[in-house]
Amino acid sequence: MLKGSILQKLDTAHRSNKRPLNFGVYYKNTLIALCHALEDFILESDSAPVMITAFQQGKWYLQEADRYGEIAQQSSHVVIMATRDTGFVEHPTSQRSNVALVSLEPSDPVAQEWHLIILSPKYTAMVLCQELSESDYGSQGLPEHDIERKFYGFWTFEPDLVKEVAEIAIAHIGGYDQQLQQALTARVEEITAAAVTEERDDLGVVVHKVVDYLQDSQQHLFQLEDTDDHASEFYQQALDENLVSNEMQAFLRMAQLIDQANIVNPMVAAEVAAFSEAMGQLLDLPAWQLKRLRLAGLLHGLVPSLPRNQVSPQDDNNLAKISRKKPGFMAAGNDGPSCPLVSEIQALRAMPQLRAVARIITHQTECWDGTGIPAELAYDAIPLESRILGLITEFQRHINRQRRSPAGEEQLIPTQEEILSHALAECQALSGTAFDPKLIEALGLMVMGMQQGMSLQATQPKIASGMWLLDSQMEVVELLNC
Repeated sequence: MLKGSILQKLDTAHRSNKRPLNFGVYYKNTLIALCHALEDFILESDSAPVMITAFQQGKWYLQEADRYGEIAQQSSHVVIMATRDTGFVEHPTSQRSNVALVSLEPSDPVAQEWHLIILSPKYTAMVLCQELSESDYGSQGLPEHDIERKFYGFWTFEPDLVKEVAEIAIAHIGGYDQQLQQALTARVEEITAAAVTEERDDLGVVVHKVVDYLQDSQQHLFQLEDTDDHASEFYQQALDENLVSNEMQAFLRMAQLIDQANIVNPMVAAEVAAFSEAMGQLLDLPAWQLKRLRLAGLLHGLVPSLPRNQVSPQDDNNLAKISRKKPGFMAAGNDGPSCPLVSEIQALRAMPQLRAVARIITHQTECWDGTGIPAELAYDAIPLESRILGLITEFQRHINRQRRSPAGEEQLIPTQEEILSHALAECQALSGTAFDPKLIEALGLMVMGMQQGMSLQATQPKIASGMWLLDSQMEVVELLNC
């Protein structure tokens, strides 16, 4: 990392942090698609964000300047950092009162970075990358084609992290324009105060847009294969995998935010994934199915779950909670799909490798006796992975409840053995109604093993390398619409 760069300053600040920043390598075409998706959501939001970008050179900004004119209409401040090029200052977008240009010195390390920082009370997103040096490319040398250029960094939706980077960037801008620094600092303070009460924009819609843009870029790569001017076959495959990897990252980052909002246990998804995989091993499921089950566990929180004694198709309030009142939701019994059109799940279905995972997550609230939602499936008609996920989610919910001590009350903290026994008993009480009796037996064996010292490792996945969670088998198994 270049000394004095924004990426290096953030990395230094987080060296002793327990939660890693998950750096990865991104190709240029991946970053273009990703940034366009994150930027264009501003046009659908009423949050009036501060948007700070670093383009390396003014000529790259000029390719986007017309788009930025539209984005500026929906933003409070748009700041572009780049080295000066012909037309950089003269473009009409640059003349807008809320658009500021920061002409970087060629020696400034930020001139080697590619940044997009979006901060508002309702919507935050960030891409923070630095171009690889010639030595970083190794024996392959510098790429021959522009789309093969690589950047090192990461991207995220995390509000606290986006705010931290925005403040670092604003401090850097102060070295060029102190008046602009003061204006941006004041606006960030307003955003921070408003973020406490504002409801966040629908993250599922943003992720759906990210997946769409990345898939469009992927399709463009396929079209290039029939032309003379295209990257080598090796790079074509690498670029394609980079795009798919970032689609996966979008979902994992969304699930990560959901977990971080859980003040009792921010490791919920990791624990559900570990328990689900362990149960799958007890049932002797094949490796590809275990991998799919683990991924479903990591993403299960994309659909809000309810205690099993509240899940009933006759309860309109619970249906509304599960569907989040999305247009197009149809309860069982109507002509048409009986699945909630939750934007997060619709985004999963947009990715071919994850349609089966979307089906698992959608049906995790079905009940063994057919009284669950969304489709009132019963017995073996419920996908096996959905039955496992639903049981493990309920088991883990009872574990969390036992860990939490009511404020102001003094009570003995239960032992781990007592916590597991209680959670198991709660699930056993629903055997034959909410849960498959055979899975309840398997859960009993798993709990017995844990009480006798069996350890299950609940770890957060390294998001920037999420491709390992995908398996070629996922694309050839039966894929249903729901």
